[in-house]
Amino acid sequence: MSHSPIHSAGNAPAKAELKAGQTYAWCACGRSGTQPFCDGYHQGTGIDPIVFTAEADSEVWLCMCKGSKAAPICDGSHKNST
Repeated sequence: MSHSPIHSAGNAPAKAELKAGQTYAWCACGRSGTQPFCDGYHQGTGIDPIVFTAEADSEVWLCMCKGSKAAPICDGSHKNST
């Protein structure tokens, strides 16, 4: 059985201050050294970051366990991780 290329980067969400109109790349693989954002370390994993543009200045909680069904926003999935 193969192991998932996705790695948890933490067991709690990360608070992020987003700026309206700025584009962000959320790390979906869990390997980035600049969590919760992508640093390109996913190359070769077949997993791409989720790129999004903030609609407004806002404070959000971004998923670190990489299991959120609402990614990049935390949906509490880390509470169900083992």
